[in-house]
Amino acid sequence: MFTLTDCFYEINIVSIAARLLLAVILSGIIGLERGANRHPAGFRTHILVCVGATLAMMTNQYITEVFGSTDPARLGAQVITGVGFLGVGTILITGKNKIKGLTTAAGLWASACLGLALGIGFYSGAVIAAAVIFISLSLLPKIENYFYRKSRVLELYIEIDSIENYRNITKYIRSLDPAFYETHLSQTSPAVKGGIAFNISLILPKSLNRQDTISRLESMDGVYMIEEIS
Repeated sequence: MFTLTDCFYEINIVSIAARLLLAVILSGIIGLERGANRHPAGFRTHILVCVGATLAMMTNQYITEVFGSTDPARLGAQVITGVGFLGVGTILITGKNKIKGLTTAAGLWASACLGLALGIGFYSGAVIAAAVIFISLSLLPKIENYFYRKSRVLELYIEIDSIENYRNITKYIRSLDPAFYETHLSQTSPAVKGGIAFNISLILPKSLNRQDTISRLESMDGVYMIEEIS
């Protein structure tokens, strides 16, 4: 006897339409959050990844039901690998050694997993996962930023006009008695001809405030650009 459960969990016109529609809606919500914040992969990219993963998983279920294949997860495993390569394209390492796009790459991978869950008919898991992914991308950054502002770890990109002032700024940083200190020249060409671009990583002592330290460095002679690397 054909039941409502069969209608949504076996491969038929109703289940195909329901799964693809959910893939568009759930991944579209996640993609809108990324696109609204001007990240590389946005609304359409997330939808395409999720719909493609959903179709791959439904195709695998179809093959299993029609041809009796015993490995319903085979195509899904290939989707995970393929999306990994797609995610790499969203990751960018700038000349200031700042890594961008990791969260977007992870979001694409999660969107593909969302599609796989929908494609095999795991509706409850997909809906709950979509809610968790959206909350992670839209709300958790506020919590993350709060704790990062409390961190004593400071990573800066600095451009300075001369080697003499470079020595002065490194001397000042050593005088702060940081728990850890490292500096190296950057591959980025400084804006001012003859200037020096470099990166500094340090762990501030408890007695120092990170914003006060940045302000003090900005006021030093020869410093014409300073940017915190997050």
